[in-house]
Amino acid sequence: VQLQASGGGVVQAGGSLRLSCEASGFDFDDYAIGWFRQAPGKERDFVAAITWRADNTYYADAVKGRFTISRNITKKSFYLQMNSLKPEDTAVYYCAADPSPLTMWRGRAGYWGQGTLVTVSS
Repeated sequence: VQLQASGGGVVQAGGSLRLSCEASGFDFDDYAIGWFRQAPGKERDFVAAITWRADNTYYADAVKGRFTISRNITKKSFYLQMNSLKPEDTAVYYCAADPSPLTMWRGRAGYWGQGTLVTVSS
């Protein structure tokens, strides 16, 4: 399983960023894919997940209504559109995959990509 994240950067509070993750090496129909983040000095937290087949989505309360997860089946990629960004959204964001979206919602995943840094300035 390979997951390659991109799209991080520096943005002002209130701005938007779109993260991308290219996925390969597993049967997408049997997996959920999603995003986690780790702020400096804090544990890694679940952000959002989507089931590849059914397109069901799951969000952490902290990002609900501001972030949107989606996937492109043809490109085998998934995305995190982040709007109305806040300084507390500053973190390294990781894409991940797991057979269970609930496992991811509980903070774990079987496969991880490398992180991409998002910095939101006030």
